[in-house]
Amino acid sequence: MSEFWLISAPGDKENLQALERMNSVTSKSNLSHNTKFTIPDFKVGTLDSLVGLSDELGKLDTFAESLIKRMAQSVVEVMEDSKGKAQENLLANGGLKEKMKCLKIDLTSFVTHFEWDMAKYPAKQPLVSVVDTLAKQLAQIETDLKSRTAAYSVLKANLENLEKKSTGNLFTRTLSDIVSKEDFVLDSEYLITLLVIVPKSSYAQWQKTYESLSDMVVPRSTKLIAEDNEGGLFTVTLFRKVIEDFKVKAKENKFIVREFYYDEKEIKREREEMTRLLSDKKQQYQTSCVALKKGSATYRDHKVKVTPLGNPARPVAGQTDRDRESEGEGEGPLLRWLKVNFSEAFIAWIHIKALRVFVESVLRYGLPVNFQAVLLQPHKKSATKRLREVLNSVFRHLDEVAAASILDASVEIPGLQLSNQDYFPYVYFHIDLSLLD
Repeated sequence: MSEFWLISAPGDKENLQALERMNSVTSKSNLSHNTKFTIPDFKVGTLDSLVGLSDELGKLDTFAESLIKRMAQSVVEVMEDSKGKAQENLLANGGLKEKMKCLKIDLTSFVTHFEWDMAKYPAKQPLVSVVDTLAKQLAQIETDLKSRTAAYSVLKANLENLEKKSTGNLFTRTLSDIVSKEDFVLDSEYLITLLVIVPKSSYAQWQKTYESLSDMVVPRSTKLIAEDNEGGLFTVTLFRKVIEDFKVKAKENKFIVREFYYDEKEIKREREEMTRLLSDKKQQYQTSCVALKKGSATYRDHKVKVTPLGNPARPVAGQTDRDRESEGEGEGPLLRWLKVNFSEAFIAWIHIKALRVFVESVLRYGLPVNFQAVLLQPHKKSATKRLREVLNSVFRHLDEVAAASILDASVEIPGLQLSNQDYFPYVYFHIDLSLLD
């Protein structure tokens, strides 16, 4: 399981024995794996300040958990086709031993081998200063996350809009990656080339009738340049003054004239925009997963295929052989930033848990500071109820009212505003590492 229970109990002789008994019972019954959770000796300050910190840490804990879950989800979104490997990128930096600080380790190992980072969060500072450092760090990460993911979303939306224009049928899709200059009569005062969509079942009819649909149609001027599952895209050249008459006659025969006039500058601009967006997504974030196939305009996850004819070797706009070969490789700055800062936020979150245990233990058990924190990892979901019963039995003497209230929900704990399910005879905090669920 990826669930942990972080608890603490007073460190007097009786409770040291209780901890040993807890370890013995949970081990014998195969309920949980227990490890010592080391927390440094902090400057306590006043009890009033601890009460204020308790409330602040509770809010900061919730914020930190929400932040790392959002970052984990962002990793999934950025990795696109490699979503199944997202968990492999959710790691923590160091935390086992000083000499291993440079290593990336899995989250469970970090939590079970937690060591307070004295360099980043000096324990000799007042607790208020330590909490303030953590809060500012997390706030900065959230600010950066918002700006980076917003930029990614805009880029992705723009690219998807262009992709949609390139993946519809012949009636709606862009034609900039299908047509070429050679398909048109250009710069003529009298002649113009139109594009006509003809159903596949009517190819023969088109060939027999297109010259007679109107006066002044240039004989043998038609050419099939592309087709999809429904029909084909034909060129036809005629005199400009009969355009409207030709359109009407074509429509009567179920031939649709596509409103398209070759503009080299506009086509170049559209191709450059697609190339730029693909390049930005690939270079600034994670390698593009848009699989453009050589000789076609097929995009990933789209069913419509449009095959250029007459020039089958014509590459898709903006794509080089090297581009096509390199797709699916590499890792961009956004994914790298997410991995680094997820680690930072996660580490900060576990430090917040440690601070909460310290503050709540002092408030619960009093001074001088003397308690033992233990991390329990339940072996399976079905064992959690039994594990809670064992803990309640072992530490019942710490708070008889709280222990009784767990068994009887009708018992109210005087002066406590929390629900009974949130309060136990011992200090308790929950850690759930299922960040992608």
